[in-house]
Amino acid sequence: MKKKTWKIIVIVIFIIIIIAGIFIKNMTKNTKTGHANNSQEIDIFNISSFEAIIDMTVYSNKNENKYKIKQISNGSISSQEMIEPNHIKGVKMIQEGNKLTLKNSQLNLVDVIENYQYVTDNCIDFMTFIKDYQNNEKSSKKEENDVIILETTSTTPNPYIKYKTLTIDKKTGKPLQMEIKADNKKTTIYILYNEVKITSKT
Repeated sequence: MKKKTWKIIVIVIFIIIIIAGIFIKNMTKNTKTGHANNSQEIDIFNISSFEAIIDMTVYSNKNENKYKIKQISNGSISSQEMIEPNHIKGVKMIQEGNKLTLKNSQLNLVDVIENYQYVTDNCIDFMTFIKDYQNNEKSSKKEENDVIILETTSTTPNPYIKYKTLTIDKKTGKPLQMEIKADNKKTTIYILYNEVKITSKT
């Protein structure tokens, strides 16, 4: 029974988080490089590790679902751990190269998937947004008041994650929110960043 429940939980998580099977590999012109000199600002294009607690809302037709997730990314390894809601608390997905490891701390279960074809298709991952922005020639940057807004357009055929926007605090360089929209310009995923910890490359 536990194994059956575990599989159901994994399928639900995939439907929610890998809602798009995404990711873009184009070229970009709007790339910011190097460290921020004489400033506390973090250069988000020169990061070695990222950690945050995110509040994510997923919109679909007449419904919206809210999740709290701990994100950690360090080089080629990234993880997403469910904090809320309680019935999927402790479910953790770890991506390393083309290997995906699924863990459930409550049931003490582990499942490893080798050569996972959607391993780079994590549309809610912060570091993945940065890579997309740098590798997409349609990416753009603008400044409004105290924030920097980065926008990129996905060329994936998936209509639910066509547009992605990341808002950054101009003073700290830390992300504030991310919004993902479908090709009809309706929001499908909205993320608020909390407790952000960033390590810059040396």
